[in-house]
Amino acid sequence: MKIDQLPTGARFQWKGRNYTKVGPMTAAAESGGVDFIPKHATLQPIPGEASPAAPTEHTAAPLDAARVKAAFEAYHRTALRVADEAGRLTLERARERFLAEIG
Repeated sequence: MKIDQLPTGARFQWKGRNYTKVGPMTAAAESGGVDFIPKHATLQPIPGEASPAAPTEHTAAPLDAARVKAAFEAYHRTALRVADEAGRLTLERARERFLAEIG
């Protein structure tokens, strides 16, 4: 099985260590710490435990571009209020790149 086939919270074994998936490509080791799990890594079920179930397919409603932009702009205004002058300049450049990327 591969990391992207597992739901968050699934337990598995990789390189002889037991992990719990905590993000899209990250997992918390039982011994402590969080590791990046490459997409190509072959993961094994933990001996004695049932194999983790694959995430169920669901269809999400399409994102409304206007709502996404409005939410981003609200976030951006907040970030500008708490940033120093150098940070505001960096945020403005990042905003321009973001808006150019999403069209």
